[in-house]
Amino acid sequence: MIVAIDVHYKQEEAKIVAVLFDDWTDSEARNFLIKYMPIAADYEPGAFYKRELPCLLHILEEIDLSDVNCIVVDGYVYLDDQMKKGLGAYLYDALSLPLPVIGLAKNSFRKSKEYSREVFRGSSVKPLYVTAVGVPLGEAVDCIQRMHGDFRVPTLLQQLDTKTKEP
Repeated sequence: MIVAIDVHYKQEEAKIVAVLFDDWTDSEARNFLIKYMPIAADYEPGAFYKRELPCLLHILEEIDLSDVNCIVVDGYVYLDDQMKKGLGAYLYDALSLPLPVIGLAKNSFRKSKEYSREVFRGSSVKPLYVTAVGVPLGEAVDCIQRMHGDFRVPTLLQQLDTKTKEP
């Protein structure tokens, strides 16, 4: 099973949504999980993980991680070519099992070139940015490329984003 997680913030509350699916090519989710929690920390530039990581761990408590093959997060695993940790690397370190984590970002982080790859999907001229830990970067890129959908953002990740922002 693969798990992708996203978080949306409203005032004092975080809405965390996870989509569970069996294969990278799946067009339909196995399940969606939704949890809420108070915002753990204020936004701090360069330390996004302080705000987001508690949310990811909170929803992962609901999932048997022994059934999970990979986790996809909205963000970077490494922030630069010196492997400065981003959200994905902090999550990888915090997990009780060594599960691969793929970071998928919609915006470029200029300092990350060696550990980041651009992925063009569909007819989009704007790439997604893939980073990874626990799995070779080329394999992570292949996984994101194979995801269902004709657009820049894969179908299940678009559904995840939509559910995260729903009231």
